[in-house]
Amino acid sequence: QSDITYDGQYFKLKYPGGDIPSHQGVCTDVLIRSMRTLGIDLQKLVHEDMLSHFNKYPSQRIWGLKRPDKNIDHRRVPNLQIFLTRHGTKLTIPKTSETYLPGDIVTWMLPGNLPHIGIVTHLIDKDSNNPLIVHNIGSGVILEDILFDFVSTGHCRYPIGHLTYNN
Repeated sequence: QSDITYDGQYFKLKYPGGDIPSHQGVCTDVLIRSMRTLGIDLQKLVHEDMLSHFNKYPSQRIWGLKRPDKNIDHRRVPNLQIFLTRHGTKLTIPKTSETYLPGDIVTWMLPGNLPHIGIVTHLIDKDSNNPLIVHNIGSGVILEDILFDFVSTGHCRYPIGHLTYNN
């Protein structure tokens, strides 16, 4: 959806199930909204995990927080990386696309030290043979072949009960 304005500002959200205005979002909101369509509330799950394991998350080191914040924690890539590796399956970061499956979550470090996150889709780029990634890098939610465009910092698979991972 190219009609989504890239906006990472802080919002006070209802809890659980809170969301920023639907016409706004960043890369993490693509994952959050996608997971919600599957009945998975990352706002609630990340917040509850951080309440019990705050010291495992980078919120104090990076943002100077003293406690979890249910309004923003789930919207930050470094927090999602910790949550997904704690509760999902941390996978290797391969140099070829064959081991990436639809629904896998990939993180990158963009130039300027900016963390980014996207979701592997079942769609394949006809030229590169790489799976297309759904993400928002500033132009709204888009599908594109960016799997190997940036330095990858993570590859994980979150358990989603009724879905199977088949090639």
